[in-house]
Amino acid sequence: MTTGQRIAAKRKELELSQENLGEALGVSRQSIYKWESDTSLPDIDKLVALSRLFHVSVGWLLGVEEEQPAAPSPEAASGELSDAQLRMVEEIVDRYLAAQPKPKKRRRWPYVLAALAVLWGGWRLMERLDRMDNQYNNLSNSINNISYSVDHQINTITNRVEEILKSQNDLTADYGTEMTGWDLSRNTVTFSLRAVPKTYVEGMEVVFLADSGDGPAEFPAQESPGRAFTGEVTCELTDSITLSAVFVNGDTRQTQLLDNYSGLYQDSLPQLDIYGLESCFLHEERGKDGLFHLAEGYGWLRDQELNLDTKFGAVDVRDLKVGLFKNFRLVTWLEPCEQPQNWDVDAEQFFRFDAMDMDLERGDILHFAAIYTDQYGRRGVAPSIPYFECFGDEISWSDSSDGTPYYVLSNYVF
Repeated sequence: MTTGQRIAAKRKELELSQENLGEALGVSRQSIYKWESDTSLPDIDKLVALSRLFHVSVGWLLGVEEEQPAAPSPEAASGELSDAQLRMVEEIVDRYLAAQPKPKKRRRWPYVLAALAVLWGGWRLMERLDRMDNQYNNLSNSINNISYSVDHQINTITNRVEEILKSQNDLTADYGTEMTGWDLSRNTVTFSLRAVPKTYVEGMEVVFLADSGDGPAEFPAQESPGRAFTGEVTCELTDSITLSAVFVNGDTRQTQLLDNYSGLYQDSLPQLDIYGLESCFLHEERGKDGLFHLAEGYGWLRDQELNLDTKFGAVDVRDLKVGLFKNFRLVTWLEPCEQPQNWDVDAEQFFRFDAMDMDLERGDILHFAAIYTDQYGRRGVAPSIPYFECFGDEISWSDSSDGTPYYVLSNYVF
């Protein structure tokens, strides 16, 4: 299992929605979706929070440990005797009484002794259970501390090795990149770059490269005091932008990667959430005719989600359409509708999914997605979370992903 699949499995065991888990961790539902689809990994502090919430180790979440630590029984945790332990105490008392010689006269002291024995045995058993519970908690804390320490050491060693290898291969003694501006109407972003060559040669020139996915574009650099070369680059705003420096010495050109920016285009678009459509898929089974009969359902978008502030400024949602997609191909668009009667939902836009029959094969992925444009004419996609999969004779939550990012518009056919 991947880290994302482990997070999804434990979340479902606790009967938490992705939104509930996000609220517990202080992150968005989109972040939970990206973790569970293995699009991104949680930060170390979130991994520790997940391990505590799920009562598992960080190592298990990352897949370096196969077994989960056993949780203490409810009786041991509460300090109360279980039914089996009570039966054991009763059996001890019965055997004690049976072994006593039968007195000729009715006397009270054997019963007093028996009662004291019960109280003493119960007290000793409770004391032992408390000690065992404390020992378990201490052991559990020690294991978690060791796991955290090992994870921290591994990360430290890994980062240190990367730094050593990078310094050995670097052509720069120092460098820096910074996003300094953008123009959403042109869908461009501007960066300020700086590079100091490790080995300076008189007459050396530097050219900066910016690659937004369609090949690198060159931008001249100016030499500044301290043999630093600086410059500004403007390129298309995409989800993967690579910035590099080329050191030119005569006929020799050596290229050094400076930085890579990911997810900027997605961050410049509003993050929409579609609610309410999961009921169309849940517990649907293949009929006798071999088809799946998907139920009618309603979805909605909340008011505040149609005009959002992003790190790039305010963005308005326009030309919004919601569709059902099978393996990223459009099956049908949903019709906008009025708010259904007796629905107390604070929403701006409602959509109705009409019941339909579908022929599905094992492994087919189904999900709803909103396709929209912003005020600058840029298009974006907001997938519903979670997505569903055909498991042969039923449709259910999908625990796997082929690695395709659901928020990338170019993956959709409509």
